[in-house]
Amino acid sequence: MEKNNCFHCGLDIVKEEEIIFDGKEFCCNGCKTVYEIFSLNDLTCYYDFEKSPGATPQDINGKYDFLENESIITKLLEFQEDSTAIISLSIPHIHCSSCIWILENLQRLQKGINTSQVNFPEKKVRINYNPEIASLKTIVCLLSSIGYEPYISLENYETGTNNVDRSLTYKLGVAFFCFGNIMLLSFPEYFEVKEFWLDNYRSFFRGLIFALSLPSFFYSASGYYVSAYKSIKSRMLNIDIPIALGIIVMFVRSTFDIVMNYGSGFFDSLTGLIFFMLLGKMFQIKTYSFLSFERDFKSYFPIAITKIKSDTSEESVPIYDVIKGDRLLIRNQELIPVDGILISDKADIDYSFVTGEAIPITKKSGDKVFAGGKQIGKVIEMEVLHTVSQSYLTQLWSNDVFQKNVEQKHKTITDQISRYFTPILLLIAFSGFGYWIFIDANIAFNVFTAVLIVACPCALALTAPFTMGNVLRILGKKKFYLKNALVIEQLAKVDTIVFDKTGTITTNTKSNISYEGNQFSEADSILIKNVLRASNHPLSRMLYDFLPESKRLKLDSFDEITGKGIQAEIGSIQIQMGSADFCLPLSENDRVDTPKEFMDRTSVHVKIGGVYFGKYIFNNEYREGLSKLFNDLSAKYQLKVLSGDNEGERALLESLLPKGTEMIFNQKPEQKLEFIKALQDQGKNVMMVGDGLNDSGALAQSNVGISISENVNVFSPACDAILDAKEFQKLNYFLKLSHKAITTIKMSFTLSLLYNVVGLTFAITGNLRPLVAAIIMPLSTITIVSFVTLMSNYYSRKIK
Repeated sequence: MEKNNCFHCGLDIVKEEEIIFDGKEFCCNGCKTVYEIFSLNDLTCYYDFEKSPGATPQDINGKYDFLENESIITKLLEFQEDSTAIISLSIPHIHCSSCIWILENLQRLQKGINTSQVNFPEKKVRINYNPEIASLKTIVCLLSSIGYEPYISLENYETGTNNVDRSLTYKLGVAFFCFGNIMLLSFPEYFEVKEFWLDNYRSFFRGLIFALSLPSFFYSASGYYVSAYKSIKSRMLNIDIPIALGIIVMFVRSTFDIVMNYGSGFFDSLTGLIFFMLLGKMFQIKTYSFLSFERDFKSYFPIAITKIKSDTSEESVPIYDVIKGDRLLIRNQELIPVDGILISDKADIDYSFVTGEAIPITKKSGDKVFAGGKQIGKVIEMEVLHTVSQSYLTQLWSNDVFQKNVEQKHKTITDQISRYFTPILLLIAFSGFGYWIFIDANIAFNVFTAVLIVACPCALALTAPFTMGNVLRILGKKKFYLKNALVIEQLAKVDTIVFDKTGTITTNTKSNISYEGNQFSEADSILIKNVLRASNHPLSRMLYDFLPESKRLKLDSFDEITGKGIQAEIGSIQIQMGSADFCLPLSENDRVDTPKEFMDRTSVHVKIGGVYFGKYIFNNEYREGLSKLFNDLSAKYQLKVLSGDNEGERALLESLLPKGTEMIFNQKPEQKLEFIKALQDQGKNVMMVGDGLNDSGALAQSNVGISISENVNVFSPACDAILDAKEFQKLNYFLKLSHKAITTIKMSFTLSLLYNVVGLTFAITGNLRPLVAAIIMPLSTITIVSFVTLMSNYYSRKIK
């Protein structure tokens, strides 16, 4: 019977059973229905990326009725607020670019879906939808109807565990069993011993060897055949094609030798080859898992949260020390790090970090608040429901909204090499075989197989990710956490560094504070302390710590005006604190006389109930090692200092910083952003170092934005890195290490190319047996991974 392939899923269809629709052939009504859905929604270019990329949809009638249960939905959802819900679904069928394209265009198939984002390595899709328009059951049924049925296991959601795929372990075990036994049975063949029993039962032993090779050939090596088939089907040649071809050629040749009684074949080499290839793959997976970008949570996010110990006592604790039942204080502009229950009367929370929507959502006491929201306005208290989710916060930070367009030079080189590697390798293998077949058939087959096996682009492909991964791990341990590996490459390109002053080169923990003006009553001091408690500005935090403890008062309103100050109401009393322009009255008669020499100093002015009292003057203490750091950096980088303060400390800074350091004062946040942009227009690669509060625009605009963290949970998703304030003096060390990371990549690229050239030279000249090639190939990967790991560790210790 004549057979054709289904236009949607690619399966064979019997001519008599085919369904023709719109000039296309389908194997069943399910595939035809999916095509109809795509056609009606103008999504037929799904089929342009890959031929027959779909899967036949299964009958799911009644299967997902449990998704109508609200308590189950709550367990499955990552986030839920009024008209926005977010869920991550595991989609086992994701396998190609067509899958990614259709799954990221779900909003065109179902009204109510806002966005959908595919995580290809984990085979997951993260869907942001409006539950008032589309239910979760509707979305799951839609996915199932187009051949992307999700895998939903409530047990996994509740325990946080994932099913472990042990298939590679089983294949490795079978391959080892076959290889070991075939080696034992092949010993008499190696030594050509003349012995009665061996001579009479030679055919039996060869048959046993053949039988033992079958599980290894069909089961253990099956992953290479499947990968090669998919690669050919998608018209993209990957490295598994020559490996699969080499295995098949060895098996056919060995079978032919046994059948024709020419010898015992190469089944020992074949099974050994499969075993060592799988062992190499296992090593790669284990090593990659060890250097995975899901790093130890304690090695990153060096930000703190305020934990309430009692009615009058608070302490700043690392974010990962927070446990269920803890009571947290969340200030204005502070990130909510965990899911919890709101204890305060009311809160306005900005979830743009999670949903992309900037309109704050009002929550009432007893409502659930989700991790990733940013508190807007007065201080709130909440009780923790779950511990911090490292993957969730990392996922939020890595959201496409906050990504910068960066040229990935090393990824481009790797992609180009991988694209042309396999065709060139096949050409060399067939050329070598064509040359040797007329000289010696045995050598010809050995050459053909050895060439296919020994060449390995894996070492080239793994060079950049393993180097970057190890450097990320090293930096994380030193409390410098980068958003992703691309930041290392960007750090190495930096030629200009811009520093914010307050909270960046000055420390929040040390400051000599004095007060000039009318004395406060005890009631006024209590008002000031409670207003400062809600603010996250570095000067507010310093002044809050400076003032004595007092009883807690409830704020009726709170507003922090960027670049000006804070304004709050307690009862009927209005309190204003901030810059002179913000607090000083218009009437000169009301102004308190202050010495002229204090007017230019960093200060916070205070106005209570419409009456101006005076100002707190800050004699800033600069970070330890600042002068040495700037002197070291000035040898290689252009340095700039931007400040929202006045020029009161220009003379002091000039004495501390190297000559030629440009200092610009009285800069508002938008002016800082424009300054960065102007530098970039001049062709500069700019790194901005700020406190993350008033600098978010400048951090986002810069090529690399670094947020300094000092006992404050002011986390800006716009930044590319978070640096613990205690490690500030090591900034030059981190920049040097990023340069050495690029050097290591170049060195390992050279080493990988050298390995392939030498290996192919030996193989093509007939001096390399396939079994030796199979051992050398994973060894090359081990060598490269070991080399980049050792070199990056060496540089991390050597650099001063």
